[in-house]
Amino acid sequence: MNEHIKRESCEDHARSARKGRSREAKIGRLKYNQFLLKKVLTEIAEVRVMQRIILSGLKGAGYFHFNVPLLQKFACEDQVDLEILQQVYEAGREGILPKDVAAALLEYKLRHYHVTRRIQRMNKRLSCETGELLCEKRGKKWALTRFAFDVWNQTEKEINTEAHVQNEETNPWES
Repeated sequence: MNEHIKRESCEDHARSARKGRSREAKIGRLKYNQFLLKKVLTEIAEVRVMQRIILSGLKGAGYFHFNVPLLQKFACEDQVDLEILQQVYEAGREGILPKDVAAALLEYKLRHYHVTRRIQRMNKRLSCETGELLCEKRGKKWALTRFAFDVWNQTEKEINTEAHVQNEETNPWES
């Protein structure tokens, strides 16, 4: 009987120890939600770091190759960025002045410094994702890096190869 009373008192003590205010009630609902948000954002950042490590490992081993849509997804935010990137690509290895890009894209009402800032932001976004740069300065001009040209040329070779294969499939007698 004495053991039964001790056991009940221990269980009552355990129940009373669990009672109390939640963390949300202690620090406030808004601060608690901010704390949870910060915790989730930190975990997302850690996942992105791991993703970059895995991506760079696959790229280094030769199992992963970038393509143009992936680069555009990583670097470009909107249609203006895509148009700027296209202008820089068409300029070739010697590059293009920001004022020439702005003149070519009159419908967006860009100035030369807008073009430069957008290219720098594209570089920053791509660098965060892949560790590579998209464009580089050559004097006062902007040009695609060797990495970007390799991706574009590889894609063009694949397109030309596919077009050649489709042409052979449609007309096997003409060569």
